[in-house]
Amino acid sequence: MSYRYALSRTMAISIIVIVAIALIGAVSVLMLRGPAAPVQTTPAPTYTVTTPLTTATQTYQQTITQTTDVVIGITTTPTPQTTTQAQQGIVLRILSRHPTNILDMARNAFLKSDLAKRYGIVDIRTVVVDATVWPDFIRRGNADVLWGGGPTLFDSLYINNLLAPLDSELVLSVARDIPDRIGGSPMKRVGSDGKIYWIAAAISSFGITINNDVIKQFNLPVPSTWEDLGKPEYGTTLYMYKKPSVAIAQLSRSTSTTRMAEIILQAYGWEKGWEVLAYIAANSDIKSGSEDARNAVINGEVAAALTIDFYGYTAMNQNPATRYIVPEGATVINGDPIAMAYNTRYKEAAQAFIAWVLSPEGQKIWLDPSINRMPANPKVFDTPEGAKRPDLKNSYQQTLSLRSINFSDDEALSYETAIQVYFDGAFVDPPSFKLAWQALVAKLLRDKTITREHFQELATKYIGSPLEFTDPVSGQKIVFTKENAQKINSLLKDQSLIDTYRAAIAKAAESRYQELLKILSSM
Repeated sequence: MSYRYALSRTMAISIIVIVAIALIGAVSVLMLRGPAAPVQTTPAPTYTVTTPLTTATQTYQQTITQTTDVVIGITTTPTPQTTTQAQQGIVLRILSRHPTNILDMARNAFLKSDLAKRYGIVDIRTVVVDATVWPDFIRRGNADVLWGGGPTLFDSLYINNLLAPLDSELVLSVARDIPDRIGGSPMKRVGSDGKIYWIAAAISSFGITINNDVIKQFNLPVPSTWEDLGKPEYGTTLYMYKKPSVAIAQLSRSTSTTRMAEIILQAYGWEKGWEVLAYIAANSDIKSGSEDARNAVINGEVAAALTIDFYGYTAMNQNPATRYIVPEGATVINGDPIAMAYNTRYKEAAQAFIAWVLSPEGQKIWLDPSINRMPANPKVFDTPEGAKRPDLKNSYQQTLSLRSINFSDDEALSYETAIQVYFDGAFVDPPSFKLAWQALVAKLLRDKTITREHFQELATKYIGSPLEFTDPVSGQKIVFTKENAQKINSLLKDQSLIDTYRAAIAKAAESRYQELLKILSSM
């Protein structure tokens, strides 16, 4: 018994030792590998990062967690609000909506400047991400400077307390060179505390870029208003050449085209504005982005495109047959802002970069023939580079004389997402949209079987007037009035509901277009 007991005791001790060694080994492996990756519960959004080692643009997947934001090749961790500078130098993070060529040019020029050296800024990391992601991105401490995207976006950030006031003498001194207002529109957002929260780094108008050669080829009238692009004459190419004569970007894919839609709705009024937008969309090749719309008019695919002004100037440089037109009595002069994130790690360095962008030196970026944006600081035209761009200076002076419509940013924000969803549902998704419009235009201009009055009656009822559809939330039939658009807008917080509303609108729209086709086929 004593022998068996001793053997059992020895075996037990051996087993305990083996288990202990195994546990220690497992812990060691885990410590070497680091903590387990957090569970990703939502699809990771895609965005563009301009890295410090190359000017090429690469696309990465961002995994957002509660404690850290990871980008392949770059890891940033939210840090306390502080101005402590790392010994190796400051790397500023710029959140932007600008194209890569602007960001690369700015980075390369700024890093050579005295300001970069004075404030210990050794690099710039730029991230381009959809505007809808900006608030979360900023709150997680992933941005120091916010640059480009339009005043509507920046006013939304200001309202949600995501911007810090610009208070360094460096920024305030150069801000004095930038007009407070141009064409009736603010170039600076001044808070109730009297402090400046964003400043326009560039200015823009919105209009129409035409290709004179294509207009002559199709025998189309030269447009002078938004409404002209929706005339049935611009729809003749649909049945004569089997191609649209206009290009417009999908609203949900273009902030500048969304702004143009908002201008049209406020300039013409809600119901008439939707008629104009519907007829333009019916005459248009609806593109996936504003650059595609611009390129279509440059390449002679279409006679006209809705563009922001600098796209028009770029078109004029690339193709002498093109011309940019500001629609009569219905445009807005926008200041395209730059601002500082409320939780930046490097307050002084961030404001040094902002001051550089606003200075004549930084404003030279806009003068590059590949960019062609109108600067916010007119002193850039006093530089040698500015003297070489009398064309842009002339456009700048013409812009100063324009008067914006009485445009409300607050109103635009109140229905912005809803009108993007409506545009997609009513004009992008239904297969019968262009067929119905083409058949209606053909009855008027080719067959001459209906009068213009009858044409307008049918167009208003079945194409242009705001749709009635079944609200997927309430289950009730509603019309897409401004008030209902504002109510819907307040609900559109996630993609699933956006998709649900878009589908409901598309279903009602397709039914209406089919009804018009039946009427026309019976004539």
